[in-house]
Amino acid sequence: MAHPRTTAVPTPPHSEGVGMRLMRRKPVERLVAEGGRGEGGALRRSLGLWQLTMISIGATLGTGIFVVLGEAVPKAGPAVTLSFVIAGLTALFSALSYAELAGTIPVSGSSYSYAYATMGELIAWVCGWCLMLEYGVSVAAVAVGWGEYLNELLDGTIGVTLPAALSAPPGDGGIFNAPALIVVLLAMAFLLGGARESARANTVMVLVKIGALVLFCAIGVQGFRSGNYENFMPLGMAGVSAAGATLFFSYIGFDAASTAGEEAKNAQRDLPRAILLSLAIITALYVLVAAVAVGAKPWRQFTDSEATLAQIMREVTGQSFWGTLLAFCAVVAIASVVLTVLYGQTRILFAMSRDGLVPKVFARVSPRTGTPRANTLIVSLFCGVLAAAVPLGQLADATSIGTLFAFALVNVAVVVLRRSRPDMPRSFRVPLSPLLPALGLGFCLWMMGSLSTVTWVVFGVWMAVGLVFYFLYGYRRSRLAAPAPSEAK
Repeated sequence: MAHPRTTAVPTPPHSEGVGMRLMRRKPVERLVAEGGRGEGGALRRSLGLWQLTMISIGATLGTGIFVVLGEAVPKAGPAVTLSFVIAGLTALFSALSYAELAGTIPVSGSSYSYAYATMGELIAWVCGWCLMLEYGVSVAAVAVGWGEYLNELLDGTIGVTLPAALSAPPGDGGIFNAPALIVVLLAMAFLLGGARESARANTVMVLVKIGALVLFCAIGVQGFRSGNYENFMPLGMAGVSAAGATLFFSYIGFDAASTAGEEAKNAQRDLPRAILLSLAIITALYVLVAAVAVGAKPWRQFTDSEATLAQIMREVTGQSFWGTLLAFCAVVAIASVVLTVLYGQTRILFAMSRDGLVPKVFARVSPRTGTPRANTLIVSLFCGVLAAAVPLGQLADATSIGTLFAFALVNVAVVVLRRSRPDMPRSFRVPLSPLLPALGLGFCLWMMGSLSTVTWVVFGVWMAVGLVFYFLYGYRRSRLAAPAPSEAK
């Protein structure tokens, strides 16, 4: 008796299980090939090594010194200089990993794209969600400090200050922080004009703030008292570690050059150089300024005022002029941080949108300016409202933990890509790999452990919200769900 023929049902081409879909990786070649392309237009390659370095310095320098130093000194005492060194070492190990990956995968997504190429879509999403915390929330945190220095400037020039109700968020004695919203909107206006124009404005602002810190050191050292360094570590190593975790917020941004990968003229050559050069300049200035500040003022007299350096200048000289001048420079400096970090956030969302993980509106590019206009408007308004409504301290710690988590993933990604694609051309290689990436990972985890329980709870809630969004939106709309035949593995 003949058996009836059975016809095999063909397996759908992309019917892999949930686990396989969560681990799908985006080939490096595809990431690079898509570089610059958006919805309706393309980003313009107009940035050289100088502009890229200034972007990283602009995104970093000023945040910790001008804003967070007053919060860190009471935690560590005179040993806050050691806290800066520890935070700088943590940043250095991660910077080496960033430099290698930025030269190998020169795209706008920064560590999000690196994770996508090495560890799969779910990890990439988690990294991208952390970057939103790092970039988007740090814009708001820095903008809060801008209002404090603006008041110092107004007081020293025309003798008036903004009322507390309009210059501080709820919880800090105010109703609405109007200056914080204003500085974000000013940065938005520059970004809408184009990347090259924004880079020029940022370069001018960076030179102003470097000059301001050099001026502070020249004047502040006149009030230096060696006795202020007695009992160097009054709160022990735990205090140094806690201050270091808070001060790591001041290193956020050195990776900003990596978000400009699709607008750099020679990304593979210039991105690694810009990242490492900017970090070296930033660390040297931070340690020098912190040492002078603690030498000029007993550590117990530091308060959580964001205008710490201006106050020290006034106390050392006995004149309001120098404090007012520093306040002006700080207003410019912090505006530069807001501008460049906001730039980085928009480019990361641009990359995530192009991959289908967030709505397409974030990848639309204006043919006239070569910028993601809708993306810039949405992100700026969100960050501006956040800055106007949330106190600085909570924002700084939340940003630090998101950044540390993303940096930890970058250190892992370097090792993974070395093993999976050992023959891929690399314009920069991390020395002593995998030792230095492992140290970078360890430092990140250690500093994350130094943050408060409240910060961890906030981070856990943020991650939970991100995973819900991914499974409701990104998981189903990811463009890797149906890759082009030529790109299929």
